[in-house]
Amino acid sequence: MTKESNPQHREPPNLGAVPRDPESRVPIVLSAIAGMVDVIGFLSFQLFTAHITGNLVLIAAQLVSGGLPNISVILSIPVFALAVVIAWLIARELSRRGPRSSKPLLLLQFLLLICVLIISVIFAPAQNPHELMAVVAPMIAISAMATQFTLLRQEFPQSPSTAVMTGNLTNAVLSLMDIISRREPASSEASQRLKKTAIALGGFFGGCITGALAVLLLGNWSWSLPVILAGMAIVVL
Repeated sequence: MTKESNPQHREPPNLGAVPRDPESRVPIVLSAIAGMVDVIGFLSFQLFTAHITGNLVLIAAQLVSGGLPNISVILSIPVFALAVVIAWLIARELSRRGPRSSKPLLLLQFLLLICVLIISVIFAPAQNPHELMAVVAPMIAISAMATQFTLLRQEFPQSPSTAVMTGNLTNAVLSLMDIISRREPASSEASQRLKKTAIALGGFFGGCITGALAVLLLGNWSWSLPVILAGMAIVVL
């Protein structure tokens, strides 16, 4: 009797296999990119390019301190919103034609980050904060992150956020408490939730550390790291 005809025969699960589901790789790859872009953008332009709502805090703090908010910080909110609309329109048009929008949106993110790298290397906006390119560069980086978040929302709605880490940290702690309390069936679901959020947290923090070191060691070329990772994401995801 062959193995195929033997109902008692079962192939053992390959526990060490690398998951082939793209969604399992989304949190760590995209959160690492977001972490790099956020910390490089903050150190270079003094605004958040991924954690956009953090710029509301900067605006409020600058107003209360008696100064005028930086124009880039003010523009970050509407530019992000506009970029989300454009990315959504692109995703909707692509969905009408059949293929998933993940690859084109990842490519768009990659191209936008390349633009930031080129501007940073040629014009050094971080060293010339009063020049036009010191406004243009962070707006393009923000647009790249808006594209990523739209991709996440449209194609991978079950994945944790790649930039809003407060929510991820809350979910991780609550999931851990569910596991410790050993409640069923919540504990198995909590384990999966804890794994996803922990991966996103780790990816973002790792991206932040890497981005900060890149600014220190590479200066204006630090944008090359998120560009490389964004290019790899097109292949991996």
